[in-house]
Amino acid sequence: MFYRVSNMPKDGEEGRWFWIGLLGAELWFGFYWVLTQALRWNQVHRLTFKDRLSQRYEKFLPRVDVFVCTADPTIEPPIMVISTVLSAMAYDYPPEKLAIYLSDDAGSDLTFYALLEASKFAKQWIPYCKKFNVQPRSPAAYFVSKSPPHDGGGQSQTSDFLAIKKLYREMEDRIETATMLGRIPEEARLKHEGFSQWDSYSSKRDHDTILKILIDSKDPCSTDIDGSALPTLVYLAREKRPQHFHNFKAGAMNALIRVSSKISNGQIILNLDCDMYSNDPLAVRDALCFFMDEEKSHDIAFVQFPQCFANVTKNDPYSSFMRVITDVEFHGLDGCGGPLYIGTGCFHRRDTLCGREFNQDSKIEWKKHDDHKRQQSVHELEAEVKTLASCTYEQNTQWGNEMGLKYGCPVEDVITGLSIQCKGWKSAYLNPERKAFLGLAPSTLPQVLVQHKRWSEGDFQILLSKYSPAWYAHGRISLGLQLGYCCYCLWAPNCLATLYYSIIPSLCLLKGISLFPQVSSPWFIPFAYVIFGKYISSLVEFLRADGTVLGWWNEQRIWLYKRTSSYLFATTDTVLKKLGFGDTGFAITDKVADEDVSERYEKEMMEFGSASPMFVVLSTLAMLNLFCLVGVVKKVIMNESSVRLFQTMPLQILLCGVLVLVNWPLYQGLLLRKDRGRMPTSVTLKSSAVALLVCATFSFLH
Repeated sequence: MFYRVSNMPKDGEEGRWFWIGLLGAELWFGFYWVLTQALRWNQVHRLTFKDRLSQRYEKFLPRVDVFVCTADPTIEPPIMVISTVLSAMAYDYPPEKLAIYLSDDAGSDLTFYALLEASKFAKQWIPYCKKFNVQPRSPAAYFVSKSPPHDGGGQSQTSDFLAIKKLYREMEDRIETATMLGRIPEEARLKHEGFSQWDSYSSKRDHDTILKILIDSKDPCSTDIDGSALPTLVYLAREKRPQHFHNFKAGAMNALIRVSSKISNGQIILNLDCDMYSNDPLAVRDALCFFMDEEKSHDIAFVQFPQCFANVTKNDPYSSFMRVITDVEFHGLDGCGGPLYIGTGCFHRRDTLCGREFNQDSKIEWKKHDDHKRQQSVHELEAEVKTLASCTYEQNTQWGNEMGLKYGCPVEDVITGLSIQCKGWKSAYLNPERKAFLGLAPSTLPQVLVQHKRWSEGDFQILLSKYSPAWYAHGRISLGLQLGYCCYCLWAPNCLATLYYSIIPSLCLLKGISLFPQVSSPWFIPFAYVIFGKYISSLVEFLRADGTVLGWWNEQRIWLYKRTSSYLFATTDTVLKKLGFGDTGFAITDKVADEDVSERYEKEMMEFGSASPMFVVLSTLAMLNLFCLVGVVKKVIMNESSVRLFQTMPLQILLCGVLVLVNWPLYQGLLLRKDRGRMPTSVTLKSSAVALLVCATFSFLH
């Protein structure tokens, strides 16, 4: 910074304004680096002792309600959704104290049919899981292996494996056939009365509340093949009307909170995305070790597990695993008062989700008798509860404001978690060796960029809202946690400094304007130190999180792509919305990939495939840096002061060269690849023309 100020070109000298711009960008990078250090001050790593929990509280374990949310049967296939549901139903937990709720915001009879099939299959699947201690308990994940287990289970286990696999494949065929045809088999429709609730169905945005208790744990007839009780299983499609805004996932969660309070009323609520199956049958007990701890549980509002993925390849080309966030930063947040609520894999106390303020009397006496009883029949209960999921129920109430998940933000989970912590509560982060939940990571670049646009846009909106961690949270949470929230809320504005650093130094290199110290200058040393120190420490941090060197390089690439596309569009949209030129939207990440897309993903080839404004920006920046580097190489070949060029502008040459290396997959997609995952020709032509025009214009400017 001192070098920038003390060596700034004088008025009228070439490059003065570029120099000032670089100073601004470096000030921003320095400020943001300070924020990120708050995530590393006091890392906390937690372990649980489930055997002690069982010894003290086995007879007094609380009721647990599991919420699984889905919104579109096309991009969230029903067979995937029910695998998540079945993995939760098979938890190693008393079934009479476990209830699973599926919220279907599409109101699809296909999803209901799949859940109905799952409720029948569960009678075989749950006993099998418990008999052989199956892990994972998602049947889709478990049956990835095509051969019976060879772990000494004997002939009995082999025959049971083949039998249960056959049942699953038959169920899978029925569900996938119905999904492909887009209709339910007439025999199934006539056999189960639940399908009659679709008689008044108009569309997924215009229908009555559809509620069906498929399994009631209080019903003596709801048992598996061994005669043991089954967990409660409920299907809910809340009422939708075109004239009523439905508030996306936050609205679905709030409807589930209300409906479940009348059916099972679990004191603990687990929130799962429909593609995030349970990978550890003991995860519930892990969470309860925090809520039921005699000394430290009274102020714990929620326990967050990391978001991990089953389909991430070795070198993770899209940096989906977010290793540094998962294995470093969230542990740092835990040391400052607790991690963010990230929308899935999170156990909540019901009362904190419903708006309860923290006080010293907040500790729950778990050994009190469970007094949740109900007198109604299932049909009476269904009729009574439907009104809680109606469009008009929340009118003139505090739902979406002081109660439940908050409305009006694309990342309703983060803003809800922040508001809970601002009421005096803390959270805990548990990152066990065996991942508690596994989902599906995006397998194409468009999916990744759209997902990060939503996240960064939502976080930026929080920063500019009344719930901003910069002012609303001041004095209510610790300084470290406040800085940690700001770190994520400022993802989007990072685009400005990054764009400047990605464009101006390369253009000035082409023009011959030096913006960094010469090799012979003493000031070269601190610049070199910052560059190598930053990236070496980043690499070490990544490798300690079980990453690979190539995985780290891919993370640097995606870091650049996100900042120059997703974050740019997020910043623009947020500003426009603040000025009244847009509405809050919610983009669902596609969970389905074509076979050829999956094949390229396994080979770690970057997938483009479709035209996108984000691709135009990325490709233009890539081509601009390539043209600038080619221009410099041309000067060297023609002996135009090549020695002086390397002496006076080594850091600019290095920066431009690294940007070209980082963008190598883009050049492949733009110029070399012929498969369907290549960059569209229209993007290639647009980006090349714009980049060439910018370079030519800049070269002729005086």
